[in-house]
Amino acid sequence: MLDLRYRTILAMAIPLMGSTFIQSIVLITDSSFLSRYDTIAFDAAGNAGLIYLTLFMALVGISDGAQILMARRIGQGKEGLLSRIFGTTLLINLLFVLVLLGLIQWIIPDLILSYCEHKDVALGQIDYIQIRGYGLAFSLVSLVMNAYFMAMGKTVFVLISALITAFSNIGLDYVFIFGHYGFPELGIKGAALASTVADGIGMVFLTVVLYFNDTQRRHKIFSKMSYNYHSFKEVFRLGTPIVLQGVLALSTWTVFFVWIEQIGKFELTVSQNIRALYFLAFVPVWGFGATAKTYVSQYAGRQEFKEIKIIIRKIQLLTVVFLIVFFHGAILYPETMISLVNPNPEYMQQSVAILRFTFGSVLICGVGSVYFHSINGTGNTRYTFYVEGITVVLYIISAYLLIKIYKVELFWVWSVEYIYFGSISLFSFIYMRFFNWQKKQI
Repeated sequence: MLDLRYRTILAMAIPLMGSTFIQSIVLITDSSFLSRYDTIAFDAAGNAGLIYLTLFMALVGISDGAQILMARRIGQGKEGLLSRIFGTTLLINLLFVLVLLGLIQWIIPDLILSYCEHKDVALGQIDYIQIRGYGLAFSLVSLVMNAYFMAMGKTVFVLISALITAFSNIGLDYVFIFGHYGFPELGIKGAALASTVADGIGMVFLTVVLYFNDTQRRHKIFSKMSYNYHSFKEVFRLGTPIVLQGVLALSTWTVFFVWIEQIGKFELTVSQNIRALYFLAFVPVWGFGATAKTYVSQYAGRQEFKEIKIIIRKIQLLTVVFLIVFFHGAILYPETMISLVNPNPEYMQQSVAILRFTFGSVLICGVGSVYFHSINGTGNTRYTFYVEGITVVLYIISAYLLIKIYKVELFWVWSVEYIYFGSISLFSFIYMRFFNWQKKQI
C-alpha cells in the first residue's frame, strides 16, 4: 500500500515521467532527423503520427482500466484476482489490434487522400502509418505489463523499458532514415520502421523482466493467467470510457492539424514544430496523472477518502513544479528549443511566438489534469468521458470558427488550447468538489 509522503509519490511518478520524457525525446529526435531529411516527410510523419496515436489510445484506455482495477483489488486485499485481470486485458487488446490493423490497411489510406490538400503530404502519411501500425501488436502486450507494474507501484521497470525502446529507436532512425551501415535510405518509411522495431524490443524486455519478477510469481500472473467473463465486463466497463475519451481527444487534435494542413504547408510545418515540443509539457502531466490514478484507486479501495484530497493537493503541487522544470524553455529560450526540432530559419519567428503563447495553457492543464485522472482513479470513468466529450465539442467548434470562418492568423488559432485545457480543468474540479464520487464501487 502506497503512503502519502512526497518521497513515495515521487518514487512512483519519477520513473513514469522518465518514461514519458524519453518518449518525448524520441519524438523530438524523429522530428529532428526528418526535418533535416525532407520537410514533406517531417510534415507527413507528424500528421500520420497523430493518426497512430489516436488508434493507440484504444489500447491505452483498456490498459488504464486494467491498472485502475488491479490497483483497487490490491487496496481491497484481493491480489489473487490480478492474473485473471491481466489475461483478460491481453485478450481485449488483441481484439482491438485486429480491428485497428484492418482500418490502417484498408480504410485510412483512402480517408487520408480524401481530405489532404497536398498529395505529397498525403502519400507520405500513408507510407508512414501502414508500417507504423504494426507497432500496435507489440504495444498491446507492453501496455498490459505496464498496467500491472503501475498498479503495484513498481514503475522503475516502465522507465527502463522506455529507455531501451528510446535508444533503439534513435539508433534505428539514424540507420533507416538516412541509409547507413549497408541499409538502404528509407526516409519516412525508415522512421516508421525504426519506431516499430523499437516497440518490439521494449516488449521483449518487459516480458523477460515480468517473467522473472518475484511479485509476478507470487501473483502467478503467467501460471494462472486466464480469461474470465466477469473480469472482461469489469475491465471493459472501466476502460471503454477512457478509450473513447482518449480517441476523442487525439482525433480532435488530428482534425485540428488536418485543417492547418489545408491552410498551407508553411502553417503545417510551424505547427508540427510546436507539436513535437508540446509533448515535453506532458511529461509531468502523464507521469503524475498515472500516479494519481493508482493512489486514488488504492485509497478508495480502503475507503480512506480524506486522504484522497491530500493526495490530489500534493500531486497538483508537484505537477506544476515539474511542468516549470520541463517546459520553462518555452518562455526563456524558445529559439533553442525550436532549433532542436527544425533549424530552418524560415519557420523560427512564428514557431517561437506560438510556443511562448501556449505556456499558460500548459500550466492550466497541470492543475486540472490531476482532478481529471483522480476521477478515473475513483472508477467514475463514464463521467470523464462526458467531460472529454463536452470539452472536445467546445474545442472543435472554436477551431472551426477560427480556421474556417474567421480565418485568423495561425498564432490566434492556437488559442484553442486554452479553451480545451480550461474546460476540462473546470469540469473536473466541479465533479471532485461537488459530486458524491465516494460511493462509486468497482
